[in-house]
Order: sequence, then structure tokens, then C-alpha cells
Amino acid sequence: MKTRLIILIVLAFSGLSIAQTHEVGLFLGGSNVVSDIGSTILVNPNDIVIGGVYKWNKTPKYSFRLSANYANVHGEDSKSNNSKRIKRDYSFRNAIREVSVGIEYNFFNFDLHDMNGLFTKVTPYIYTGLSFFHYDALYLKGGKSVQKYNEHSTFAIPLSLGVKTTLSSRFILGFETGVRYTFTDDIDGSNPVRDKEPYESLKFGNTKNNDWYVFTGFVLTYTFGKKPCVCPEGSKY
Repeated sequence: MKTRLIILIVLAFSGLSIAQTHEVGLFLGGSNVVSDIGSTILVNPNDIVIGGVYKWNKTPKYSFRLSANYANVHGEDSKSNNSKRIKRDYSFRNAIREVSVGIEYNFFNFDLHDMNGLFTKVTPYIYTGLSFFHYDALYLKGGKSVQKYNEHSTFAIPLSLGVKTTLSSRFILGFETGVRYTFTDDIDGSNPVRDKEPYESLKFGNTKNNDWYVFTGFVLTYTFGKKPCVCPEGSKY
């Protein structure tokens, strides 16, 4: 009896995974960091981010989403909107390698089995979950030169807002801005985390506020997967 039940559950989930529509595609856009160096404007793309995305659409309202992104980021006090930072004139560069998993929620029904062409479906959406990212650990050397001394990994909370539409019966185009609140304050080298000494004396800025990084860009995905069959009762097909 137990064996039969396990077989039925496996078959049910196998059929479900085939029946659901999936998406796979690319993310391309701009990146920026809000930290103790550079501009304090939240959405201010000044570098490049590229990545891949996969979605499993459970219903027309929500989907599970997995993404991986690579971004260059930098900050320059000379381009800040803060006069004290402009006078200080620090700068830094870093790279972020991110994996993110979570749920994407559509404000309107977005049935991928009912896509008939260009702009036939449009909806705003929101995404959140958990991100894990890797970056270079930096420190301030000689008063102005920010340099790498190690590498570090930690988590971030993503929150993305976007809008998407159909391009054809298979392709979907979206545009989104996603902020990440990180669990670190040293993407810019202002608060070295790996070693207490000799970097403790090199901290600067507000060490009680963690850094943010932001990705803004386009998401192009290709959909695949069979449409669920709703057959008359008693029918084999």
C-alpha cells in the first residue's frame, strides 16, 4: 500500500512538472552601490550587470525564480551629491557574483498558455527572496587608495519591482529595478570584516549602516512546457 502511494505521488509531481510552463533567459542592465563612498542616490546605474534567470510558473499569479548575476560596481566621491564626500575624494571598484532564489508575484493574471502575440499580456510584478553573493574584501590604504586584501561572501535581501509583456507566443520581455539590502558594510572598503587587526583603525563612514547594491535592466525569457490538459470526465485523452 505504501509503495503504491509513493508511486502515485511521484507520478503526480512528474506530470505537474511537465504540465507547468517554465521560462529561461537573460538579464542585462546597469548596477550601482549605495555605500560610504560615492553617490547616495538609490537607483543610479553606473556599471554593467549580466545574468541568467529561470522561472517555474506555478500559477498565472506567481512563480518560483532562480537567478545568477555578475556585476561590476564602483563608487566615486567626486560624483557624489554630498559636499563632504566630494572634498574627501575616495573611490573604489568591486565585483559582485550573486545567486538569488525567491518568489515572483504578478499583480494581474499572466497566463503563459494564453500568449497570442505582441503585448497581448502585460502585468507589473514584485520579486523577493534571498540572495547569496561573493565580493572582494577591500580596505583603505594610504588615506585614499582602496585595495583588495581578501574575499568575502554573505547574504542579501532582494526586492525587485518590474513590468513584463509578451513579445510572441514564446518570448517575454520585462524591465525591473531590484535593490539588495546586504548583511555587510564593506563592499566599498569602509568597514573591513575579515580581520580585526590591522584594519580596525582604517574604518570610516557610518559603520552602523550596511551597504546596498541595485540592479536595473531588462529580462528576456523563452517559455517552454506543455499546457495542462483538462479532459472530460471518463475520457482517456
